[in-house]
Amino acid sequence: MARRSSRLAEYKRLNGKYLREAEELLEKKDLPQASEKLWGAAVEMVKAVAAKRGLTLGTHRSIAEFVDRLDEEHPELDMARGFDAAQVLHINFYEDHLPERTVTARAKVVREFIEKLRGLL
Repeated sequence: MARRSSRLAEYKRLNGKYLREAEELLEKKDLPQASEKLWGAAVEMVKAVAAKRGLTLGTHRSIAEFVDRLDEEHPELDMARGFDAAQVLHINFYEDHLPERTVTARAKVVREFIEKLRGLL
């Protein structure tokens, strides 16, 4: 149990760190780096919810499957939409193809996704 709460605390810490860094990077208009920090923040909160359930997620597949499960359990939260936005931003880190307006809009969706995940803790 101590290990589970330790992992949970670490995921929450990293989520906060990545969110703060994403905001700074958005202000600087460093869209690819901000995109990746938002992806990281979302994933850390997904891992936190999983850890609370005694699960460890280690691959993109396991993360996507867990979010799909959450979406099925809580259709009213539209988890798939939030995760899709995070994935689009993750791709933007590599491709740097999204305009600022799109990154900003997806960032808002990712922040909402993270808040919904927090509600499951």
